[in-house]
Amino acid sequence: PWWMMGQTHWSYRLPVGRVLVIATWNYPLQLLGIQLLQSVMAGNRTVVKPSERSPRSQRLLVELAREAMRDVGLPVEMITSTEATRDAGRAILETEQFDHVVFTGSTAVGKQIAEVCARTLTPSTLELSGRDSALVLADANVAIAAQSIWHAVTMNAGQTCMAPRRVLVERAAYGPFIAAMRPLVAASRPMKLADAAMADRCVQLVQAAMLQGGCSLGGVVEMANRGVMRPLCVAGCERDAALVLGDHFGPVLAVLAVDGLEDAVAVHRAAGQHLATSIYTGRPDQLLADQSFIAALGSNVVTINDTVLPTAHPATSIEGRGASGWGASRGEAGLRALSREVTCSTTSGRVRTPLDEPSASVKGWLRKLAFGGRRGATANVSQGAGDHELGNAGVHQSASQSEHGVTNT
Repeated sequence: PWWMMGQTHWSYRLPVGRVLVIATWNYPLQLLGIQLLQSVMAGNRTVVKPSERSPRSQRLLVELAREAMRDVGLPVEMITSTEATRDAGRAILETEQFDHVVFTGSTAVGKQIAEVCARTLTPSTLELSGRDSALVLADANVAIAAQSIWHAVTMNAGQTCMAPRRVLVERAAYGPFIAAMRPLVAASRPMKLADAAMADRCVQLVQAAMLQGGCSLGGVVEMANRGVMRPLCVAGCERDAALVLGDHFGPVLAVLAVDGLEDAVAVHRAAGQHLATSIYTGRPDQLLADQSFIAALGSNVVTINDTVLPTAHPATSIEGRGASGWGASRGEAGLRALSREVTCSTTSGRVRTPLDEPSASVKGWLRKLAFGGRRGATANVSQGAGDHELGNAGVHQSASQSEHGVTNT
């Protein structure tokens, strides 16, 4: 604008400073690797607190990262690590100062970290779990939907935060979908979970859903044995069943019929924790064009005719809402979250914006400019303590153009 004459502006992105990455265990190399890489790429000194469940692999990753830093001539001191115990994580979070904290894990632990960060107003990125749905619409290819969903449920022994917890199938597709699921569930082999107690809980949720009228698609339900369990799927679940609400972390799935999109969204939103939602349909373009429907899902990641796998794309940012956390991880947004924008400006000594009050002649010229010299269009404007010309540098036609510019680096 003309009143900012003689100014030039630049913006830079700089490191936030010192970043603490509290690593998760379910994908010990992939998730930590991305967050560590983005923090270092942004220029931050990074401290890694390995998960107590995967300390060796994550310590090895840190050492490899330090070697890579040395090979390219960067200071290895930019990357350090702590002990992997929970006590070590709590101690460093409460006693040391960080400029940003990144955590991936459960909502319960995420709340504790948020409370500690709030005491010092430390920004954080919390990538917490989801309890999401896969929606199968009447026009979907049910064979593709069944294969895709079951693969997501069973990959990594069901220990994937973005895997669906329930499938909501429009009634017209319900029978064919169940028929497509049965052989997939029956062919599943036992899997070992990292948490034996969670395996027991998953089986108990399945049994409770069956007592409420649900039907196992894989036949007899066997108890877990020291964390080892067979993936399970229950069809015809009651909507208030704990299995449908999805507060678990293992290879179990609930399937139920819904009466259209509005009904599906209502069941989906009842779980209250949304990270990544999947939709299977033969009309993806039409569905994506309906922004009100996409917004109603409450998720910041929506995949059409696939689930989980598309989220591994390098450009995809993951950002939770509500109980699924806040802040962006991965993708361009994740990288920008670990940097800060600094705006700089210079003002010319030759042409400057006038700061003092205009003289009577300048006020008259401004009135004519504003009102076109029409009779009765004048305004009472005080002349101030002393009339003088506009600013120390004066007003010149040659300086009417601002030297304002923007350069991004």
